[in-house]
Amino acid sequence: MPLPRFDRLPAERREHILGAARRHFAEHGAEGASYNKIIEAAGVSKTAAYHYFDGREDLLNAVLDGVLGRLLDALGPWEPARDEDDFTARFAAGSTALATHLGGHPDDLALADAAIGRTCGGPWLDWFGALVADGRRLGLIRADVDHDLMVSATAAVIRAADAWALARMTTAPGTGDPGAQLWTLLCGLWGAPAAGQEPNDAH
Repeated sequence: MPLPRFDRLPAERREHILGAARRHFAEHGAEGASYNKIIEAAGVSKTAAYHYFDGREDLLNAVLDGVLGRLLDALGPWEPARDEDDFTARFAAGSTALATHLGGHPDDLALADAAIGRTCGGPWLDWFGALVADGRRLGLIRADVDHDLMVSATAAVIRAADAWALARMTTAPGTGDPGAQLWTLLCGLWGAPAAGQEPNDAH
C-alpha cells in the first residue's frame, strides 16, 4: 500500500499520479509497464516516487485496488431478493452496471483481470458469495457443489461474459444478445430450475 507521504498529498495530485500509472499499466500490462516511465509521465522525481511507494509493485497494487473498488462500486451491494423474479432483476441490474462501467473505462477493463485475480477472496468474491447464498436460499442455485467453488465459477463466468460482450460491441455491434448468452451459461452452471428463462433486463 502507498507510504504515508502519498496519503498526505492533495487528492487531485494523488489521482494524477495513480491515473498516469493506470494508463501505463493498462497499455503495457501489469507486468510490462516501466516504473521509470510511469513516474516520468506523472511528473514525479525518482526520489519522490520512493517516498510515495515502496517500489513498482506497491504502485501497481495501489492502482489495482482502485480498479477493484470502482468495479465493486458499479455492482453495488447484493441485497437479498424477495423471489425469483426479483433475483433475476437484481442480477441483471448489477451485470448491466458492471458492463457499462467497463465499456466506459477502458483502463479498468484492461486491468480488471489483474485486479480480480490478485484478490484470493476479499470483497470481490464476497459479492458473488452473497449472490450464490441468496440464489441457494431461493432454490435457484444448486447446493450439491461446494459453496466456494460455485462462487469462484460464477465470478469467472460473469467476467468472461463481460469481456466477450464488450469485444462484440466493438467488432460486431447489434449482433446477438449478450445477456441471453450469459444467462444460458449461468443456468447451466447453477442447475437453476428456471434454466429456460432469462431476466428481461440482462446485460
